[in-house]
Amino acid sequence: MEDDMRDEYDFAAARSNPYSQRLKKQVTIRLDVDTVAYFKAMAVQTGIPYQSLINLYLTDCATNERELSLAWA
Repeated sequence: MEDDMRDEYDFAAARSNPYSQRLKKQVTIRLDVDTVAYFKAMAVQTGIPYQSLINLYLTDCATNERELSLAWA
């Protein structure tokens, strides 16, 4: 079997990935058990993975510049 790999590749004419701004970054976040259960139940209903649903919700908040309103009793 002949090896099709080159010893070196020239990337001088390569262009950057146009989708690189849409790439996801892995983070560690601690969420309440009830919050995760809520999104997991929604995932069963929609057929969308719960992590994707959380990302969609947070993306909507960021896109619409929603501000959190906290009121302490």
